[in-house]
Amino acid sequence: MVTLVVATTIDAASIGPASALLSMPGWQPGPPWPEDAQSFVNKEVRLIKLGNRLVKEDHLDKRWEEATGESVNEVIFLSKHVASSSRPALTIHPIGTPHISEGEVLVAGGKAGWVAPPNPRIGPWLRLLKTIAASHNLSPEFEVTLEATHHGPVINSPTMFVEIGSTEEYWRRQDAAQTIALLVWQGLGLGEGISVGDWPRNNGKNKILFGIGGGHYVPRHMDIVLKDGVWVGHLLSGYSLQMEDPNPSQPKVPVNANAVGGTWREAIKVAFEATKMAFPGGEVLAHLDQKSFKSWQRNAIKGFLVDRNIKIGKPSDF
Repeated sequence: MVTLVVATTIDAASIGPASALLSMPGWQPGPPWPEDAQSFVNKEVRLIKLGNRLVKEDHLDKRWEEATGESVNEVIFLSKHVASSSRPALTIHPIGTPHISEGEVLVAGGKAGWVAPPNPRIGPWLRLLKTIAASHNLSPEFEVTLEATHHGPVINSPTMFVEIGSTEEYWRRQDAAQTIALLVWQGLGLGEGISVGDWPRNNGKNKILFGIGGGHYVPRHMDIVLKDGVWVGHLLSGYSLQMEDPNPSQPKVPVNANAVGGTWREAIKVAFEATKMAFPGGEVLAHLDQKSFKSWQRNAIKGFLVDRNIKIGKPSDF
């Protein structure tokens, strides 16, 4: 079983960390691959340099397995982050487009109603990234944060994106690239230490946070994830939970949860199931950003979670 670390030469925030990582000891040319790409090997890690947009590289794990005969355990994409604020940031997030309906335009890959299994390393790596960024004097200039689940590519292996944001100036920062390279180097145990965020070694003892609600940078979920020992599954922001109020002209009339339309049920269902798949033997708890919902939305979501036997956790439960 191998780990795929994936970069693209068309993205400075991707190829910069990849080049910094390849400058560290132990890399050798990787197996031949019949695609327009280079690959490199270091222990059980395979680094691939592609020439296309990463969000469009569907089924990369399956393609690697078919070409090399090596089974893929997890995938880590190195990418740029774009934000309207232009704020410098280092981000980590799971991927998927669970809120997209059939027929909608997919501007950033994925497919309707789909999520990839979240990479179990997300929580432990966020905490490690904060430590490395501080030691390289990148914080507080760079915000170190999670992002909610979003975009493609379609893939079946546990996956996460690690990104540098948010403009060309920061995508090309060598200190940011070196920080991400060290995160991967230390996080995958390529140096002298052991890997960080290895779920099987954890023996399923800790709780997994399944975030529901809030903004794109999930601040209330972040407050919990920064605690030692917390693992992270999918993070569904408010925009991923499309809910239609059945009584818009009568705001004080109680809402029947079963009458609330939209894609929100399916988004929660597929994201929860993928999270369970990524953490075999673990206890997944839904954590709601309570203040981000109107009362009818909150009640409908809680009712749906109860009906599906999905436990709801308070911050003290993690």
